[in-house]
Amino acid sequence: MRKFYSKIAVVFSVVFLSSCGFYSFTGASISPDVKTVSVEYFPNRAATIQPTLSQVFTERLKDYFLEQTNLSLETDNGDLNFSGEIVKYEVKPIAIQANEQAAQNRLTIAIKVKFENTKEVSKNFEQKFSRYADYDSSKSLAEVEDNLIEQITNELAEDIFNKAVVNW
Repeated sequence: MRKFYSKIAVVFSVVFLSSCGFYSFTGASISPDVKTVSVEYFPNRAATIQPTLSQVFTERLKDYFLEQTNLSLETDNGDLNFSGEIVKYEVKPIAIQANEQAAQNRLTIAIKVKFENTKEVSKNFEQKFSRYADYDSSKSLAEVEDNLIEQITNELAEDIFNKAVVNW
């Protein structure tokens, strides 16, 4: 019976601490004062413009915060504010073979992010985040582009989330 009560106490403690904003199962450490998040549209200012990338990335970053936290999304002026721009969208050959043909290509996306925490200004930052994915050169970019963009934007959103609210 004693083990049962100790398990209940542990569960209650985790629920209590999580609801107070001190602990989250995602690892996020968000002050209880923070209630809202806003994500501005990230325009594509890269040398190569991919038409849907700005919308896809902006929505992915919003969704990531909604999925991982209890914060409400605001159009602007949230307690946590994200803005920035896409600064790189580039495909380069990698893994050159003996016949000087590329065995793989690499799609790289870089995002410049400005983060403002109105409750804890010491956590504000401006930083460039970059991720890439490789694909077989026997396939065209058009064949794999949507999947690669999804993969890379997920990774970028996670990196930005971790930098902003996870104290690792």
